[in-house]
Amino acid sequence: MTLAARLILIAALILSIIIPFGYYLIGEKNKGRYKRALGVNVFFFFGAFVIGGIMMFSGMDAQAAEAAGEAASMATGLGYIAAALVTGLSCIGGGIAVASAASAALGAISEDSSVLGKSLIFVGLAEGVCLYGLIISFMILGQL
Repeated sequence: MTLAARLILIAALILSIIIPFGYYLIGEKNKGRYKRALGVNVFFFFGAFVIGGIMMFSGMDAQAAEAAGEAASMATGLGYIAAALVTGLSCIGGGIAVASAASAALGAISEDSSVLGKSLIFVGLAEGVCLYGLIISFMILGQL
């Protein structure tokens, strides 16, 4: 992929994020704006992928020899992306779980202080999700 194609793909992806949020924040204040913002986001997001796919596969014959040399670096790059996704998504899930478990635990503790130990166990289990993701991330990085 040429430098110009990469820059166009990066610009399209950035615009697919900026335009819908700007449309949402500046737009009128009604319920229809949520659907329009989502539609604009989906349009630009998948549009960027279509443009990127066309650019990537347009010159495949000339780049066949070069692609064979880049296969190892591509696998390494995808491994780093996988490790980042595992860590990030597990921490997001753990954060959501801790938010609900901790608020419920605080409500239970305010009514009866003897349930402190039981409620802390559930909050700790929710935090364990993040640790499991981090361990899997280290396992992926160890294979690279």
